[in-house]
Amino acid sequence: MVKRGWILTVLLVLGFLLGICEGQTKKKVYIGGSFALTGAYAEDAAAVLMGFEDYAKYVNETKNLAPWRKEKWPGDIEIEVLWRDDELKPAKALSIYEELKNRMLVFRVSGSPQALALKDKLAQDRMMATSMATGPYLMLPEPGTIVSYYPIYTDSLAAIADWFKENWKESRKPRVAYLTADNPAGKSIEIPQMQEYLEKIGYEFVGRQYVPLVPTTPPTTQLMWLKENRVDLTLGFMINPGGQPTIKEAVRLGMGPHLPYKIVFGFATPMHLQVFLPAMGELGEGVVVGGLFPAWDEDCPGMKFIHELFKKYRPTYTPPTKVPHVMYMAGIVEAMIQLEAIRLAMEQVPFEKLRPVDVLEKGLWRIKNLDTGGLTNTPLTYGPKKVEGIDACRVDQVRGGKQVKVGLYPLRHIY
Repeated sequence: MVKRGWILTVLLVLGFLLGICEGQTKKKVYIGGSFALTGAYAEDAAAVLMGFEDYAKYVNETKNLAPWRKEKWPGDIEIEVLWRDDELKPAKALSIYEELKNRMLVFRVSGSPQALALKDKLAQDRMMATSMATGPYLMLPEPGTIVSYYPIYTDSLAAIADWFKENWKESRKPRVAYLTADNPAGKSIEIPQMQEYLEKIGYEFVGRQYVPLVPTTPPTTQLMWLKENRVDLTLGFMINPGGQPTIKEAVRLGMGPHLPYKIVFGFATPMHLQVFLPAMGELGEGVVVGGLFPAWDEDCPGMKFIHELFKKYRPTYTPPTKVPHVMYMAGIVEAMIQLEAIRLAMEQVPFEKLRPVDVLEKGLWRIKNLDTGGLTNTPLTYGPKKVEGIDACRVDQVRGGKQVKVGLYPLRHIY
């Protein structure tokens, strides 16, 4: 009896010691960063954070990086999402970075103002960051360490122009005009290089019309101007609260590719069709958007993976009828980029000695053709002078009430 008790005591002590050793050897890495969970893009940012959290759970549990990938995540390193709400304020984003930078090997920014505020600081610290927003400021005057994964607005619109011109049947030049939001993002497309590109590929540039970012009255005057000037294609930046009422009024005026006045309305992402279509139904027929994520029911590995994540971690979501904001896909992509940069860096530097500069130079810059399962317009490639991960822009059109991919066109680098 005494002997049995002694053996039990030894086993308990050994178990305790093994537990301590396991706790000591368990390593932890943080992904995430700054999220604008308060403000105009709160819904977008919350969905991105959701994507980060689900991807981290998936990798922690399976050690797989995606169902279609062979590479494995190290079994002794736990992933945790570390985040703070920057409230869409650049100063808050800066303070969050200062708070978290000594705990993180990677970071993220959640909007253009925050990216502008952090760009030089991140570059100085040699810290890589993913970004929910994209724009020429990431590349000019010099590329920094913030990377993007979808096209800038002008490149999205150039892809639409390429697609429209490719399908143009008349002998005359097609007539194009800007129909864009009356705010800095909407006006950012009005650069000489954009008009020069349109004219170079055979368009007649007619002019421009502005619509408030969120109109309080239908933009009838602007749409009638398009009719009077015989415009065939419009290009612009709008968000859904501006694009939806604009298209509703266009339909009322008989304007659209299938309506008496033949015209195509083209928009850059973030005029997400995944948000537009459920709200608009048949009224959205013919609208074109460049640079989108896939449709919720698109047949690609990335979307099948997302359906699996929903089934496992968020069973209340049943795509395509009940879904989170489309930027959930962005969260999955950003988390993939951050972890892939860390994984590649660990091939050359032991985890215990890993620094942000190693993740940047031996990780991020070594990412070549990262397969996102079709969640991004193309596989992702980065380098010291290449902060745009993609190389081409997809174009989607509403056809028969569905989001349909109609083409893929090279980035024209218009900035």
